[in-house]
Amino acid sequence: MTTDVDLDQYRTEAARWLADNVSRRDASSYRGARGGGEESPEFIAEQRALQHKLFDAGYAGIAWPVEFGGAGLTNAHQRVFNEEASGYALPILLGVTLGMIGPTVLMYGTDEQKRAWIPKMLSGEEIWVQFLSEPGAGSDLAGVRTRATRDGDTWVINGSKVWSTGAMYSDVGMCLARTDWDVPKHRGLTWFRVPIAADGVTVRPIREINGGAEFCEEFLDDVVVPDDHAIGEINGGWPIANTLLALERGAAGGAGAGMMASRRRRLAPDLVALAREAGTEGDARVRQEIARAHINDYMHGQLAQRVVASIANGTLDMSGASMIKLGSGIYNPLRARIGMEIGGAAAIAWDTDDAEGNDTATTYLNGRIMSIAGGSNQIQRNLIGERLLGLPREPSFDTDKPFNEVLRDAQMWGE
Repeated sequence: MTTDVDLDQYRTEAARWLADNVSRRDASSYRGARGGGEESPEFIAEQRALQHKLFDAGYAGIAWPVEFGGAGLTNAHQRVFNEEASGYALPILLGVTLGMIGPTVLMYGTDEQKRAWIPKMLSGEEIWVQFLSEPGAGSDLAGVRTRATRDGDTWVINGSKVWSTGAMYSDVGMCLARTDWDVPKHRGLTWFRVPIAADGVTVRPIREINGGAEFCEEFLDDVVVPDDHAIGEINGGWPIANTLLALERGAAGGAGAGMMASRRRRLAPDLVALAREAGTEGDARVRQEIARAHINDYMHGQLAQRVVASIANGTLDMSGASMIKLGSGIYNPLRARIGMEIGGAAAIAWDTDDAEGNDTATTYLNGRIMSIAGGSNQIQRNLIGERLLGLPREPSFDTDKPFNEVLRDAQMWGE
């Protein structure tokens, strides 16, 4: 394929291929045998096989370089495919791999790393997950304490991570670790590729309020990785972390955008269908709430498109993604509440085969995910104020202090 492929022709071909090769999306598209992040081995195998089918057809990594397994087309072609694929059950388990980690590796990895790793991501052979947050490093992500110590031509990693989505079925963790304790906390961090099957890696699912176990915690005990598994410069991991977080917040509509959009739709059941099921579609108040939700849907979609386009054309840096993320953090709880109000009793108790009632209640329980995950609403407001509006930074006592001194002071004060 070449970049001069006509968009209308491409749309027609993509629509035909999707109709012939991918199932239409329904409630079962988002669940394995048990759902809630506890996908069955059969479901995971189906997801990998479907991703491989997309890869073979040239619909994985549409705007990624050909030399690394992509199709070498443009973001416009990717957007066209996402539009045509919106009603189909794309392989959602690779949303993090292709929407966040893959683009980050493309930006910071060596050519050898990209040739070795990117095609495996695109084909579904490897599912990657973030090893990012820690019990003591969430909002203050630069406070990571997982330690990576050089040992000849290898690194030995010790520490723990938490809130890793899908680690129980993933193959590789992209792990942020501290490699220098004698410099300020933002300057001593390095990223590593960590095979989850490696000796010393333990993954434990975390039971959530919605009954699922989508998130995991990981323990790394003397995990050995080769030197060529370091991603980017040694001690240069903080800019990479910012890139990864910007992508998580919606900075680009890349190869994983369709899958991540599909995953978001699981948390937003159609309100019109819900009102009809509850028998409230004729209620004037319900109709107003549905109109309110659809207006917000449209406006948030337009905001996301504008921010992504501005980042792509260079008129806005990647921190602009905080506007998309803050919008989701504010809007998702509101939409979840609207769903509960429309569903009424059917959203509190439902028959076992009633997907709308189940989804509505789960949506309500999950409604605040985006106000916390990937940086809380408060963090996004800080980023918008400081990086986009040029407001003064919040005062910090440890910005220029060596991290080992920060830890010593914290221990002294009993923190």
